[in-house]
Amino acid sequence: MPATQRIFIKNPLCIFTPDTAQAPTGLVIANGIIESLLFNNDTPNTACDQVFDATGLVILPGLINTHHHFYQTLTRAWAPVVNQPLFPWLKTLYPVWARLTPDALHLASQVAMAELLLSGCTTAADHHYLFPEGLNDAIDIQVDVVKQLGMRAMLTRGSMSLGEADGGLPPQHTVQSGEAILKDSERLIKQYHERGPNAQIQIALAPCSPFSVTREIMQQSADMAKAEDVRLHTHLAETLDEEAFCLKMFGMRTVDYLESVGWLSNRTWLAHGIHFNPDEIRRLGEAGTGICHCPVSNMRLASGICPTLDLIDAGAPIGLGVDGSASNDASNLMYEARQALYLQRLKYGAQAITPEKVLGWATAGSATLLGRSDIGRIAEGMAADLACFRLDELRFSGAHDPIAALLLCGAERAEHVMVNGVWRVTDGCINGLDLPDLIARHKAAASALIAG
Repeated sequence: MPATQRIFIKNPLCIFTPDTAQAPTGLVIANGIIESLLFNNDTPNTACDQVFDATGLVILPGLINTHHHFYQTLTRAWAPVVNQPLFPWLKTLYPVWARLTPDALHLASQVAMAELLLSGCTTAADHHYLFPEGLNDAIDIQVDVVKQLGMRAMLTRGSMSLGEADGGLPPQHTVQSGEAILKDSERLIKQYHERGPNAQIQIALAPCSPFSVTREIMQQSADMAKAEDVRLHTHLAETLDEEAFCLKMFGMRTVDYLESVGWLSNRTWLAHGIHFNPDEIRRLGEAGTGICHCPVSNMRLASGICPTLDLIDAGAPIGLGVDGSASNDASNLMYEARQALYLQRLKYGAQAITPEKVLGWATAGSATLLGRSDIGRIAEGMAADLACFRLDELRFSGAHDPIAALLLCGAERAEHVMVNGVWRVTDGCINGLDLPDLIARHKAAASALIAG
């Protein structure tokens, strides 16, 4: 629920508002919404319940992570897959992940979301597609964690229905029937999906990838998403192996396959989106299909570089995602933004990829991918989701441009984070969370999962 009090945020070092001609010098928050921007050191016309002195702080819109696999925090930096590309990486990890338990998933989700929150992330999309025996309520478990930490989340009901026996990549014991997938998808939408501005929890449908689901579940998921008015998400065009799989299995390239199952639309956002040809980029742009750029994972697995500016020029929105914490191996969106800046400069040059552009991908761009118009910007009427960063650490000494310094000097941890008008991080600590205890329990669960 939003805060009922009015908060005056004063004296910030800088507020990131690229859409305004003049830089604001303060904010007023009321009932979880940004009531007004203040300029020229003006003060509110009416009394506020709280005055927050933001001296020395750079204020961003809360960052928005549009692709993650929370459960993978349990398999970070695991030696057998440290140097593997995607397909062998997956085949080695599938049997380990199949041992996931409800308690382990709860801990993994807590760690992923806590790490995101500390990096200034206020909204996270998770792609959970593993439902081994005993884990039928995986998304319900994640809902509990979202409510505990007070973040916003787009929880996607992932699925795998194409096992090795039928030509897919996952082992047979990790796949589900189409009937079970669709029944649970419908349940989750009806039980948890919030609509309209200021929603905290939303549900999307997310068959995992072309190499792990059947054509039928892709089409049926598209039909359900249209009928229920929810979004669609999947991995696409991440590697050349995936492209070769689609050509062999379906007789078509990835975007042709996407269109054939009813997914080429502005309801869809895709993770990775690396291996597109010019015609495919044009078609994705015309459809308004969103692309989540995951630079660290793409470098970690040597998958390639997303053609971000070509996609944007064609009309496809771009957002950022940290991807799973076994191919990153972190859940830090500021770190991700920094890597996006540098990786994309290798492709497009320094002048074309600015810190402001990349921070725009991590905020307003990511909001567009999730179909949200109420988050991702600091403006009147927007949700009061804010991330505040200090620039007084040694790494920032001598920095002159505060926005550029966040990425160029490597800001990785927010000092204060507000979600829906409520401070969820204060002085670099998550309110109400015993972090040392969480780490201890999570490390034990990670060791148990690997040991089997």
